Amino acid sequence: MTTRPEPKEWIRNIHAYTPGKSKASDGRALVKLSANENPLGSSPAALAALGEPHVLADYPDPDARALRQAIAEVHGLEADRIVCGTGSGEVLNCIVQALAGPGDEVLASRYSFSLYPIIAHKVGAVPVFAEDDACAASVANLLAAVTERTKVVLLDNPNNPVGSWLPPAEIARLHAGLPPHVLLVLDEAYGEYVDPAHQRFGFELAAAHENVLVSRTFSKAYGLAAERIGWATGAPHLIDLVNRLRGAFNVSASGQKAALAALGDQDFVAATRAHNTAERARLAEAVAALGNHGLSASPSEANFLLIHFEGAVSAADALEALQEEGYAVRHLPGQGLPRSLRITIGRSEDMTRVIACLRRLCGEPA
Repeated sequence: MTTRPEPKEWIRNIHAYTPGKSKASDGRALVKLSANENPLGSSPAALAALGEPHVLADYPDPDARALRQAIAEVHGLEADRIVCGTGSGEVLNCIVQALAGPGDEVLASRYSFSLYPIIAHKVGAVPVFAEDDACAASVANLLAAVTERTKVVLLDNPNNPVGSWLPPAEIARLHAGLPPHVLLVLDEAYGEYVDPAHQRFGFELAAAHENVLVSRTFSKAYGLAAERIGWATGAPHLIDLVNRLRGAFNVSASGQKAALAALGDQDFVAATRAHNTAERARLAEAVAALGNHGLSASPSEANFLLIHFEGAVSAADALEALQEEGYAVRHLPGQGLPRSLRITIGRSEDMTRVIACLRRLCGEPA
């Protein structure tokens, strides 16, 4: 006899998701370069929409019809093949819950979004991680890791926490090598940061096949992380599965309004992408110049840079120095990257100070 309610055994395997820090160990508020938020904030149109009154006593549109239609128009998709969620995380949780259970396997690359093993453990499935290729996902290794128990492959592209990106030809090769009953989920939370010429391939693959789901979010390039709005597109039977499991009235009225307005301001998204590309390149160049001190950075197509410390200066040293400078960045020992820091691309003035801090730490003039 137990003396209290006890969880299912697989729930004990879950380690709660750890968000990026925003305070130092002494309680000081820090500039948060640890959560991959948009340093430019949000579209003025979205902020204006949030200021418009709505009836708080009324439930929001449960199907987010206007928002789905607007997403379809922006991306050239069918509204009926779109489902919205409380962040893209809800969509990912729902689709894995629908397809996997105890004893099944959910496959991802070794260095992937830390939510993935939690999603698998929630349903009693086994998270499996294919070996990486210089921290990035390897199509060959992912395909080699597929077994008869594999139900879902989760691929964040661009990747978090590395920032790596597999081009369309590699995504096509991965999909072609999967059994048709295995679902390929392309988690494109950072998709808007990629060159627009390459942003449609996932949508096209999902439109052409019954085992591909593409998820996106308004939290990153659109700067609406506080409102928790995500969405996915795929074959009708996949959208139906998510709709069966998602929360009722899951996207708030304010979230739907803000996302609608943000979709109409693609100039803001373009400005976000341009700022990120320029500042990310500046930080990468500065890190490369410190290569003789053991610093290097993984190539990134996201809104952050993963910096590796393999010399006299350790990641822990840099973490402490950056905190003293007033910045919170992400140290990743829990994800197998104890010698690395993930630094979100911030405002230009913040990146100047981060670069100066790293240079001083290495004994170089700031």
